[in-house]
Amino acid sequence: MKSDFPIHLHPPAILCAAGDDPIVVREALFAGRSPGMRTTDAYSPGQPLRLGIVDAALPDVGFLPETQRSRNNALTLAAFARIEARYRQLAAGLPAARIAVVIGTSTSGMFEAESAMKTRVAQGDWPQGFHFLQQELGSPAAMLAGQLGVTGPAYAVSTACTSSAKALIAAARLIKADMADLVVAGGVDTLTRFTVAGFSSLEAVSSEPCLPFSANRKGINIGEGATLFLLSREHPVDAPRIGLAGWGESSDGHHISAPEPTGAGAKRAIGAALAHAGIDADAIGYVNLHGTATRQNDAMESRAMAAFFSAAVPMSSTKPLTGHTLGAAGALEAAICWLALADEERRLPPQLWDGAPDPDDPPLRLVEAGERAVAPLKYALSTSFAFGGSNTALILERMA
Repeated sequence: MKSDFPIHLHPPAILCAAGDDPIVVREALFAGRSPGMRTTDAYSPGQPLRLGIVDAALPDVGFLPETQRSRNNALTLAAFARIEARYRQLAAGLPAARIAVVIGTSTSGMFEAESAMKTRVAQGDWPQGFHFLQQELGSPAAMLAGQLGVTGPAYAVSTACTSSAKALIAAARLIKADMADLVVAGGVDTLTRFTVAGFSSLEAVSSEPCLPFSANRKGINIGEGATLFLLSREHPVDAPRIGLAGWGESSDGHHISAPEPTGAGAKRAIGAALAHAGIDADAIGYVNLHGTATRQNDAMESRAMAAFFSAAVPMSSTKPLTGHTLGAAGALEAAICWLALADEERRLPPQLWDGAPDPDDPPLRLVEAGERAVAPLKYALSTSFAFGGSNTALILERMA
């Protein structure tokens, strides 16, 4: 059933391999280019891999308490700076206890821990400036809440690749439950050797540009990024009115890393999102696929999509343009849906691949370069799937 009042998603802050500003990211995505996608062994010595890297200058975090000094938090602050003016407008007059912060992440201060461990092994002691609490998963939310001086709920969600999609869902629920009037929510993850090595051990990474849903796919391109939204009941007066119309979650617990092959958990999440939004599947004008370019995920997801959508619905995985930003992916790809809904030219994010569909998977209508929607988009769906059988679906709506 459609909710009684809309949850508005104000224009997002986006930093990823495609750029560090929504306008830059929008034009890069629709043009099918991404300057931050490159092949390097910086995070995998001796094994060059294709990675999505944020090239933007990040703020110095030396002013933060030692426990909060991390590249992850620097990226969080860089993202917030891009929406700070709008935040100040929306927060004016609100009690500090009515403003919440919810951030999805999977790395937090892992980069700092890696560097510190190398020093300890080499020199026998931890380096000056390192603190174990830099690794706390709740650090980005606690840091940002502290900097803003807000006392509403402030916490992190860490469910691997669904983390920031769940953060947006959690933010909407806080508003629905009248526990907050304004929520800063999204996701942030930064590249680390630990993460790259972990996915390499699963034989799930590629040294070449990833090819979601291709018969020739070889694995993911890991990336880093940050996306933050401001969520409120109040709609923007100077930007498109786009809201979080529906969401769905499921947890099938099929396997610690492999998805349930029939897509049963994914279907439950998508079905719940459609029911929550109060719409049928044929109302969806664009789907941003999780599309990791791993054989098991793509096969499962294509089956889930075929269960709901006709062959006419345009879909794409934008991970070849951003990399898989792990805990930040759900919010980033919701932001890509936001950009598509807001685009007055009806451009759609293209699928970059070799055009060779896997004959073993149900066919999908993947967006071609330069393609435009046949009618103005009203609803877009974004899916995210994670280790342990965690599944999410977000439906964004452009309102009149």
